[in-house]
Amino acid sequence: MDINSLIAQYGYAALVIGSLAEGETITLLGGVAAHQGLLKFPLVVVAVALGGMIGDQLLYLLGRRYGGRILRRFARHRDKIRLAQKMIQRRPYLFVIGTRFMYGFRVIGPLLIGASHLPPTVFLPLNILGALVWALIFTTLGYVGGEVIAPWLHHLDQHLKHWIWLILALVLVIGARWWLKRRNQAKNPQE
Repeated sequence: MDINSLIAQYGYAALVIGSLAEGETITLLGGVAAHQGLLKFPLVVVAVALGGMIGDQLLYLLGRRYGGRILRRFARHRDKIRLAQKMIQRRPYLFVIGTRFMYGFRVIGPLLIGASHLPPTVFLPLNILGALVWALIFTTLGYVGGEVIAPWLHHLDQHLKHWIWLILALVLVIGARWWLKRRNQAKNPQE
């Protein structure tokens, strides 16, 4: 079985599992696979959104249940946690949707939201909306990125051959220089 058939057969399940937590890289790769025709773009968006939504929902529920205990472990970040909790209280809609796009908040954000006791009836629809927006943006970036790297991937073997020859030439030059230097040192030990 070749890699293309593996991606076509298990790609959507891998996208769901890969996007449960930090899934930007997986989502981008899903977009590239869609560009290559291995996966269907709309199904990639749905799979990635589903994984992201499930992951954030689980973290939210964990935060609702054990938020106080979990947040105590981050005592040195108390000021940042308080700031995030104030943002959740002031603009819960923006924070729930935006936490996916904030660096460093992808995992801790839903925990904080759960610990802030934002009602599940508010969190769930915002989580679904945020997951869809996030999945659409990153899958599209991967798809467009696939457009950029597709010609390079198509000629990958040629690029590898050039790199191998270049590395081989460098190794030979460095080896010859080292050998000559050692030979000169052996002839002239006082230097």
